[in-house]
Amino acid sequence: MNNVHPIKIFACRNSQDFAANVAKYLGLELGQIGCDVFSDGEFQPVYLESVRGANVFIVQSTCPPVDNLMELLLMIDAAKRASAHQVCAVMPYFGWARQDRKDRPRVSIGAKLVANLLHAAGCDRVMTCDLHADQIQGFFDFPVDHIYASTVFIPYLQGLNNENLAIAAPDMGGAKRANTYAKHLKCPVIICHKQRTKANVVGSITAIGEVEGKDVIIIDDMIDTAGTLTKAANVLKEMGAKSVRACATHAVLSGPAYDRIAASQLDEVIVSDTIKLSDDPSKDKSKIKVLPLEKTFATIISNVYNFESISQNLIF
Repeated sequence: MNNVHPIKIFACRNSQDFAANVAKYLGLELGQIGCDVFSDGEFQPVYLESVRGANVFIVQSTCPPVDNLMELLLMIDAAKRASAHQVCAVMPYFGWARQDRKDRPRVSIGAKLVANLLHAAGCDRVMTCDLHADQIQGFFDFPVDHIYASTVFIPYLQGLNNENLAIAAPDMGGAKRANTYAKHLKCPVIICHKQRTKANVVGSITAIGEVEGKDVIIIDDMIDTAGTLTKAANVLKEMGAKSVRACATHAVLSGPAYDRIAASQLDEVIVSDTIKLSDDPSKDKSKIKVLPLEKTFATIISNVYNFESISQNLIF
């Protein structure tokens, strides 16, 4: 690696484990930081080592969103004020990505606002995984490295050796992603059509496509409350699916998600480690399979640092 601007990897408090594994793959030690917390909840991160002239990569998934985003912004600001050469925000999970457009009157476009905040803090580059919508990259006025979890999901799905595999989209918005997986795996696509009564509440779901006798994989970018996912799985089983699995990059798993998954017709839920699963022992994780993305991120970081192509390391 070039030594003109040394590479340094740091982690905010929410992504210590993920960042430590990324640093390990790169043959580096995770940088040292501290964080002073005031009695009213305000906090102030601090670098405990010099970052002058360094290419700084700060790892932080913004889930839960508010404090974690603010901590990342403060870390970026501190690095720039400490004369870092360049600062890259490594955001395995990019929060507010669902707010990518005005889908009704008098609402914000949260994803664009977050892009503006990162720019204002002094960020030079963002590295993230499976954005809710690809066009969010256009909200940034600096480079965005968009990593795909398919890099680890596709080999796992191929290893299942299911002869009657079918890929399902949980809603119309996920049809493009599902179709991409289906083309790569050479199998048919099923589209689930859902009607929402309000945010995070699904009214009804119907499935379009050949379901009976199929080993169905529902593909999505995230699982939040798991309402859509579990209802879709139950409908697919009722329609004669042999097995139903879900494959989703970001395991937000808020509210009743763990209980819903455990009680559903899902045979397995495959997620990445962009968001750490709950440490609560009462949460039933028996159906959840976590595939690590640290090596993929480490490879992309190395390629970016050494001015090498990143597309050769991604499936799609």
